[in-house]
Amino acid sequence: MKNKRMIGFMLVVSGCFFWGIGGTVAQQLFAQGIEVSWLVSTRLLIAGTLLLLTQAVFKDRTQILAIWREKYSATRLVIFALVGMLAVQYTYMASIKEGNAAVATLLQYLAPVMIIMWVVLRGQAKFTKKDAVTIVLALGGSFLLLTNGSLSALAVPLPAIIWGLLSGVTLAFYTLYAIPLLMRFDSLVVVGWAMVIAGVAMSFVKAPWDVDLSTFTATTYIYLVIVIIFGTMLAFWFYIESLQTLTAKETSLLGNIEPLTAVLATVLWLQEPFGTFQWFGTSLILIMMIYIALKAEKKQNLS
Repeated sequence: MKNKRMIGFMLVVSGCFFWGIGGTVAQQLFAQGIEVSWLVSTRLLIAGTLLLLTQAVFKDRTQILAIWREKYSATRLVIFALVGMLAVQYTYMASIKEGNAAVATLLQYLAPVMIIMWVVLRGQAKFTKKDAVTIVLALGGSFLLLTNGSLSALAVPLPAIIWGLLSGVTLAFYTLYAIPLLMRFDSLVVVGWAMVIAGVAMSFVKAPWDVDLSTFTATTYIYLVIVIIFGTMLAFWFYIESLQTLTAKETSLLGNIEPLTAVLATVLWLQEPFGTFQWFGTSLILIMMIYIALKAEKKQNLS
């Protein structure tokens, strides 16, 4: 059991590290002239196909086609792919291109606050003290992150903020809408198909083969492998596999490695400037995520 838990820790840490690094490397690809639409379609198609192959080799392969046999699951899968998967991938990448990976990742992690607001407005839950603390930490952290403590000017380009906030909204939808599918089918099947469908749809805007490969350098190919294989396919697979041996608290807390990795990689590797108040804002957002994870685990233990 100890060995299995150790493997679980290694998997979740590796997966979240890959996610954080993947966004930072994508920023480098955009600096080389790679289009957001092309990277999104290519990334989704390849990663989705690899996830489905993983399901076929290591898990119940019959689920790969079973999800299409019922009208309800098939319809929900397509909506999830287009409004959830495609939208969250594109908005996140667009935020990175307009700003940087650190800000894009942190803004995307405001999704839990958006989920709270949604379920409260729909009357599905009451507004609690936990919700108030979460929102204060999120909004305070976001304000400092985006303004660096100055009311007169934004420290982050406005388009990056807009795309980042949209990324949080679409991630909230992605999280809520997928629940009925994930209760019936393996996550690799749901996410794998969603990536493939979203990739095909995005190909009508910018197909993976619609690119001038003569402009690619060896570094470009290395970055693409990191983003597609490590930052997408392996990151998701490792995280899902870790849930087999770790508790929700452990995976949620270790998941904070992603935004922390993105921030450190952006500042230390890409030499992006980060002000004192922005570091404080980043800390508040990380505290918010840890607070949510701790409260979720406490509630789970009491139930």
